[in-house]
Amino acid sequence: MQSIKELFKIGMGPSSSHTMGPRRAAEEFSAANKNAYSFKVYLYGSLALTGRGHLTDVAVKDGLSPKPVEIVWEYKTFLPFHPNGMKFEAYDSTGRLLNSKTVYSVGGGDISDGTARESRPSVYPHKHMEEILAYCAQHKIALWAYVEEVEGKDIWNFLKNIWEEMQKTMARGLERRGVLPGDLHLERKANRFSRKAETAPRDVQRMNVLFSYALAAAEENAAGGSVVTAPTCGSSGVLPAVLKLTKEIFEYDDGAIIRALAAAGLVGNLAKANASISGAEAGCQAEIGVACAMAAAAACQLEGGDNKRIAYAAEMGLEHHLGLTCDPVSGLVQIPCIERNAMAAARALDCATYAMTSDGEHRVTYDEVLETMMHTGRDMKSDYRETSAGGLAKFFKNKFKNKFKFNGRFKNKFWRRKDGTK
Repeated sequence: MQSIKELFKIGMGPSSSHTMGPRRAAEEFSAANKNAYSFKVYLYGSLALTGRGHLTDVAVKDGLSPKPVEIVWEYKTFLPFHPNGMKFEAYDSTGRLLNSKTVYSVGGGDISDGTARESRPSVYPHKHMEEILAYCAQHKIALWAYVEEVEGKDIWNFLKNIWEEMQKTMARGLERRGVLPGDLHLERKANRFSRKAETAPRDVQRMNVLFSYALAAAEENAAGGSVVTAPTCGSSGVLPAVLKLTKEIFEYDDGAIIRALAAAGLVGNLAKANASISGAEAGCQAEIGVACAMAAAAACQLEGGDNKRIAYAAEMGLEHHLGLTCDPVSGLVQIPCIERNAMAAARALDCATYAMTSDGEHRVTYDEVLETMMHTGRDMKSDYRETSAGGLAKFFKNKFKNKFKFNGRFKNKFWRRKDGTK
């Protein structure tokens, strides 16, 4: 299992697997082929089907800039290692092929050459939550202390920076208004929720505040702004919202929040190593579900939960998202993605409260629910794994097909009414 520094990444939205990963892959290929005159990039499977809405082509061209780039959209071809496959080719000025490389964007901004899920060396001696819990019980240490023991004391400076970036993202999202980019013309709602919270009854005020924080981060991501993967860009609003609200309610200092981030990172890391954090591979349960587990663990720790209760909160956070499909409308990280961040944040707090009320004992372990999640993801039709071919995405197209003529591209200028007007 890698360092949690490989889980929490600061980057540009709207998608860690469709934007951050391909950009990184492009930059590495460009650096290895400095003498190339031009490039051709084949985008396969999910990268092709939702690539335009996720700005994959923009990310790839940025990574290979300033040289000419041809994008080939291979919608029907899914490579065997992972649905997010891409092939880079470098050419000289005569059109002769100089080099070729196939890589995969496996979630959270990480890329793989197809031989191993994790490309960087493992730093953790244990691979499963039950092993970690047993070790911590034996040495009488908390989960956050285990992270420090493995990662070293410099992990706290890293997590401090991550927390600062999360707060900056939410602050920007709360201030900005208007419409998000893309053909859906979706209105930003974070600012409105924040203002309504000021006059809301006390019993709903905190929930409105929580929603505003989650929406703020998710909307910034949808607009291509800077976010922290937690564990992905598309689920980047869940953990920050829970941490910020809990900090305000209990007046915790940043030290407590950073220690909670360590526990959350451990939970996310286990999912990344043993299952998936890629919607294209396992559906939205792998993104929003894991984000909920991370936030539930963090909240439970902040509320005073011991290691068993923290693991229980994480297990519930993922268990009750099992089967959640990834079906972004128009290939954009907006509907239902933004609202899911708010709903998962609320569920994370519920899971933490439930775990705190319990004795910490539970039949289904976090390790078992991770294994279940991965099997469930494999059983899903590809239509429900970030292809925009099923679920809400399909319903949206069918709902409007009689009202609009559609020429095959999800761009606003191509949508026209039957009378010819936009």
